[in-house]
Amino acid sequence: MNAHEQLLNESYLNFNQRTIDGALALMHPNVDWPNGMEGGFVHGHQEIRDYWTRQWGLINPRVEPLSFTIDSDGRVRTEVHQFIKDLNGTTLIDETVYHIYQIENGLIRRMDIERIEL
Repeated sequence: MNAHEQLLNESYLNFNQRTIDGALALMHPNVDWPNGMEGGFVHGHQEIRDYWTRQWGLINPRVEPLSFTIDSDGRVRTEVHQFIKDLNGTTLIDETVYHIYQIENGLIRRMDIERIEL
């Protein structure tokens, strides 16, 4: 497992365990992160903390990495299974998408979400 895979696996583990500080420690201070619920991006650690806290008050997401590849521009394309339930346990989303990461100096600098075309 290379350094990028290790970094991202640790990030997903922290997210799934709701360990915000652990996940943020793996991110650049000026990270750009997609707001998958409302659209657009949040920027920096505090906005991500606020977004995730709000998100987890409404839904229960779990995201598992399936594979990692390096794009020609150096970004890490991660195929992930996202499984999102409401707070009563009803499945809302069960799909596979790509999370595409820009890594800078060993930290996550940006993440984008790309739907998989069937």
